[in-house]
Amino acid sequence: MSTPAPGRVPDDTRLRRWRLVLGSAADPALGELTGAEDNAVDKALGALYDSPSGAGRSGSDRAGSLSGSAPRVARWLGDIRTYFPSTVVEVMQRDAVERLDLTSLLLEPELMEAVEPDVHLVGTLLSLNGVIPEHTKATARMVVSKVVKQIEERIASRTVAAVSGALNRATRTSRPKPRDIDFDRTIRKNLANYLPEQRTIIAERLVGYGRRAQAVHRDVILAIDQSGSMASSVVYSSVFGAVLASMRSLRTSLVVFDTEIVDLTEKLADPVDVLFGTQLGGGTYINRAIAYCQTLITRPADSVFFLISDLYEGGVREEMLRRINAMKEAGVQVVVLLALSDDGAPSYDRENAAALAALGVPAFACTPDRFPELLAEALDRGDLRHWGAEPR
Repeated sequence: MSTPAPGRVPDDTRLRRWRLVLGSAADPALGELTGAEDNAVDKALGALYDSPSGAGRSGSDRAGSLSGSAPRVARWLGDIRTYFPSTVVEVMQRDAVERLDLTSLLLEPELMEAVEPDVHLVGTLLSLNGVIPEHTKATARMVVSKVVKQIEERIASRTVAAVSGALNRATRTSRPKPRDIDFDRTIRKNLANYLPEQRTIIAERLVGYGRRAQAVHRDVILAIDQSGSMASSVVYSSVFGAVLASMRSLRTSLVVFDTEIVDLTEKLADPVDVLFGTQLGGGTYINRAIAYCQTLITRPADSVFFLISDLYEGGVREEMLRRINAMKEAGVQVVVLLALSDDGAPSYDRENAAALAALGVPAFACTPDRFPELLAEALDRGDLRHWGAEPR
């Protein structure tokens, strides 16, 4: 093939583009798509512009159909953000809302009552937040509120119990006042001093809790990646953030980021407000987000920093690693979660995860049910490396 003139698109590129535009209705002369990415792009286009049976395809007029399944729609939204620039994503989302059945599925109250809202559906609604008509946002908020309430019922009490236990252990004293004695632990510590003839235990060592109920014991910073693949993690993290913010013994900050950074700490009283303050999609500058979070840390030895991200960095990778290492060296307990969801093994940047592990900062996925346990261990400043690199 001859070299194309300057400024002219190569013939094979033009054929590839026409094949993607026309879909499977394309003339065989255009050839077949090769490579996983081209096929993924074609699949994403087909989900929006092709009918499942293939009927109605003629020329470039791809007839639209997309399943009403919320998880499938959520995956599709994640795919188009992966393979198309943000301006094209915006057009495709509007096409999905206007051309297909998404509006009636997601925004009509009578149909919404027949659909069981779940975290995937919330992620989809948040992804479409920018194109949802104003008069339908109340319906969207109703759905998000229902899911948030379900998540809170699932995790709130366990989280509060785990955090309280960890902080109580941190403030335990061996010289407690009488009203602060932990009798159960005191007895256990002094079993060797049992006097059978007296049927009593000599409490040579008392165990109790310090009375600092109103003090802030730990600072917790949650930095959440807003990229499309992290939708479920954004939902769960926001609810956890609200639960933690309700505890006076913690100072909780919540930051969401893509290429921009938004501090949503002031909205933590209402996790629904937090979620509608996010904007799923876009690029990912983890380094910039970490730089901002460093400004929030005033007590490194009493701080826990959670970075919740798939680690696909669009910024300066080396600087990101240096900042995380600097946090760790300063005494901050750094935890990197590749996902905080029930979705199974996540896709993530394995090179960056390995680099973090080399710094002594393991990266792993965590289910919401296990997060209270993880949080307690982090507040106890435990060694988290045994959690491994797979979902827990």
